[in-house]
Amino acid sequence: MSEANKEANRAVWFDIPVTDLDRATAFYAAVLGVAVTKESFENFEFAVIDHGPGNGGCLVKPVSPDWKPGRGGILIYLNANGRIQDAVKQVEAHGGEVLEGVHAIGPHGYRAMVLDPDGNQFALHSDTDA
Repeated sequence: MSEANKEANRAVWFDIPVTDLDRATAFYAAVLGVAVTKESFENFEFAVIDHGPGNGGCLVKPVSPDWKPGRGGILIYLNANGRIQDAVKQVEAHGGEVLEGVHAIGPHGYRAMVLDPDGNQFALHSDTDA
């Protein structure tokens, strides 16, 4: 993560637990429209979601039985700015589920609530409904 992220942003990173790293990599790449790159460190495999100079995160296979994919945890908003309709289409095309379609959230833009193939709930966010 960049120094700017550590100093300027409250959320600096996220880990999304997944059961199938290849499936999750394809899902998030298609839904977010960015590169998701598999990497490893020692014997630990993960996939980093491209974030340029912004906040970032990765997909990981949980290392503890107490940490698992699922609905009802922290709600994270992932950027689908200017392409939220396409992102929602990609959710179902890649094995996810749309819980709430694109809808306005007052002056804060638009969101859609979705599940990834592992059952993790998250929101897609855009300034417009395009």
